Amino acid sequence: QLQASGGGLVQAGGSLTLSCAASTATLNRYTMAWFQQAPGKEREFVAAIRRGSGYTYYSNSVKGRFTISRDNAKNTVYLQLSGLKLEDTAVYYCAATLYDTIWNGNQVNYWGQGTQVTVSS
Repeated sequence: QLQASGGGLVQAGGSLTLSCAASTATLNRYTMAWFQQAPGKEREFVAAIRRGSGYTYYSNSVKGRFTISRDNAKNTVYLQLSGLKLEDTAVYYCAATLYDTIWNGNQVNYWGQGTQVTVSS
């Protein structure tokens, strides 16, 4: 079971760190990802960190502003959000997959519950 936390209200240009902790599964067996879902929109890929190598990759909209990382000892994955923009407002979901590479929700084996991020002007 994946538990996401860390969302909140932040001003544009600000920062937040989201966490995703696993209560049972060992996260380093999985490629971990974050998705975002804005109101009225489809759930979209944001970032992923590959199992094993720890290679990270991002959507173009967040590249250079968001950073995904993992702490295997704590069985937790993080998403650092910086330089936040109004359009980053969304519910953020963490996800686990046995695929090495993930770009869409169809590849997800496990979803966490969402955490709301709201960016104000």
